[in-house]
Amino acid sequence: MKSAVAGFTGLERDALHIYAALLIHIASAALLRRTLASPWPWLIVLLCALGNEWLDMNRDGVIEAWEKDASLHDLWNTMLAPTILALLVRFAPRLAGRQDPPPPSG
Repeated sequence: MKSAVAGFTGLERDALHIYAALLIHIASAALLRRTLASPWPWLIVLLCALGNEWLDMNRDGVIEAWEKDASLHDLWNTMLAPTILALLVRFAPRLAGRQDPPPPSG
């Protein structure tokens, strides 16, 4: 499916990881009615990324060393933007247009 999306959009797979992560992060915050400062939307991105990488590594039943390296690369690529966004919204709320830090959420 990822190859089809990459072919359709003309985007590299690395870019798709970043865009998908941001989409999942924002959509899960909206669906859960949480702010991006809440850990829950970030955790959903992490769970989706881990599940995706598990499926990628196990598609042929054999996990090779290069697959582990590729998965770590993909996880780094996927989680960087949501992590920066969550930290900025939480610890630098003025950058997000907020005057006060967000209320604690759990």
